[in-house]
Amino acid sequence: MKTALTDRSVLVIGRGSGIAHAVVTAVREAGGKVIVASRDQAALDSAYDGAVDTASVDVTDEASVAALAERLGTVDHVVSTASARARSTLADMQPSAVLLSLSTKVLGPILLAKHFAPRMPQDGSFVFFSGATARKPSPGMIAVSATNGGVDAVTRALAVDIAPIRVNAVSPGTIDSGAYDALGEEKKAALYRMRAEHNPARRVGTPDDAAAAVIFALTSTFTTGATLAVDGGEHLV
Repeated sequence: MKTALTDRSVLVIGRGSGIAHAVVTAVREAGGKVIVASRDQAALDSAYDGAVDTASVDVTDEASVAALAERLGTVDHVVSTASARARSTLADMQPSAVLLSLSTKVLGPILLAKHFAPRMPQDGSFVFFSGATARKPSPGMIAVSATNGGVDAVTRALAVDIAPIRVNAVSPGTIDSGAYDALGEEKKAALYRMRAEHNPARRVGTPDDAAAAVIFALTSTFTTGATLAVDGGEHLV
């Protein structure tokens, strides 16, 4: 059955696991042709084992983004799930980690738009990833909150700047994507229980929840400049 993504090309930037992998799977199931890129192409090749085309890109490096755009030529949609960890207390905060986070999630989308938008059809779109901490900060997340707030602002600004190409963001809450594995199984399970008890959806999210929002953003042709909260209502409580 033909869908809105049938035969459309979608560049997905991110790792070979978690939310990025779920997005790749969802786009393919919707009929889209996927190219997936990250700084570690070898890891992508291993993760996807020839199922999709892979490429190398560093979204913080303009020359790298420009080279990828030149190589791929026209693409219909670009999705970036790229991020850099920046959680820490204020006392332990390292400026280099904050700058890398901002470069990856805020500068990166600007560079992607600069080099890919001129090659895209007018009904193309970009989808970037923000996060619930932009709406509901918590201790130890100041750099993450600032970065996600920046993504939301860039999304709105680009939607105006490169119109009619659409630009939207997906803003996940607590997603069981591997992002919390560093806590250890016991602390991660406790966090998930707490979030599930308090958010209106009464569960934590899955990578598929985020991927479904991406598909909506890619195919909803009258939606632009929006940040889609995929957090089970976490920001409401």
